[in-house]
Amino acid sequence: MAYTYPVAASAMFEDRAAQFEAFGVPTSEMEEVRSAVTDMWSEGPGGWVYEWSKVAARHAAAGQHSLASLLYGCAKFPCLAGVPARASALARQVEEYVAAAPTFPVRFQRRVLRVPHRGGVTAVPVHLLTTHEDLTKAPVLIVSGGVDTWKMDIHPMCIPLSNVGLTVLAFDQPGTGESAAYLTRDADEVVLGVVREAKALGNGWVGHMGFSFGANFSAMAGLSGAVNAAVVLGAPTDKAFAKENLAKLPYGMFDIVANAVGFNRRPELDELVTAMSGLSRRELLAKNDNAPMLVINGADDYFVPQSDTLVFTGRRDTEVRLMPGTGHCAVSKMPEVMATTIGWLRSRLG
Repeated sequence: MAYTYPVAASAMFEDRAAQFEAFGVPTSEMEEVRSAVTDMWSEGPGGWVYEWSKVAARHAAAGQHSLASLLYGCAKFPCLAGVPARASALARQVEEYVAAAPTFPVRFQRRVLRVPHRGGVTAVPVHLLTTHEDLTKAPVLIVSGGVDTWKMDIHPMCIPLSNVGLTVLAFDQPGTGESAAYLTRDADEVVLGVVREAKALGNGWVGHMGFSFGANFSAMAGLSGAVNAAVVLGAPTDKAFAKENLAKLPYGMFDIVANAVGFNRRPELDELVTAMSGLSRRELLAKNDNAPMLVINGADDYFVPQSDTLVFTGRRDTEVRLMPGTGHCAVSKMPEVMATTIGWLRSRLG
């Protein structure tokens, strides 16, 4: 189920050009696509997915698989709504990512986990990145991105995390990417199933690092004590789901989230508020038996209110950093964020 929504392609470049470049998209390719794209949803020339895929295919043909994967990732952005070509772009991103794996500076495996969901099981494709030949000797860090930035898109963050002795298990949160589940309250069941699989995979110690909406789930895992350590980067945890915040989300984020929830048409504001209420972490925040947590965001985030970060202040074994001069997930200060995170994880996971 999916639906398209009114959004200008120019607004998407305005919002995400800096992020795409930070992830490794060359400026020349960025400008080539920017000048060619006229519509987010059309399938032919001028369409977002068409123009990004054209450039990606060029690099794939040249054997530049890492760059091709990155560009197919841009092609399927921001969700799989609109045209079948977006799902095809995701499939090509997976193919190119796997083809690029021999060039990674760490070991790589692609697996499909099966975890409980709604009385049955659901498949969760995961990517393992590690320096260890024997996975049982290392702690596992499960990692997930947001509603529009998925497991392969955050590859530049996964590599340094795995290089410090952690096995990184990257997965798409429910409602996104290759996940078959939706972004509803029972998404917790899927994430906790991944946590259990991670404990059996490694030495029993598990951390969870989430980016953006993925940090809602790392907050859940940390607050509930399901993991040994949690990094919460740019998380919507409570006030972000309030009516007044959802009503003013910019750059089509309202509809990106609604697609992840599973709506097949644009919901009324009250419908989305109701759907999102189950993902508020208010009840867990009222308790005080959390695992060690590192909570970070930019002070200028226009998606997530500052209060959703500051609410963690004063909790036991919790560090909170609201970074000035940067926005959602502190993307413009990502080197500093990663250095802080790696140092903190080393002290908590060993």
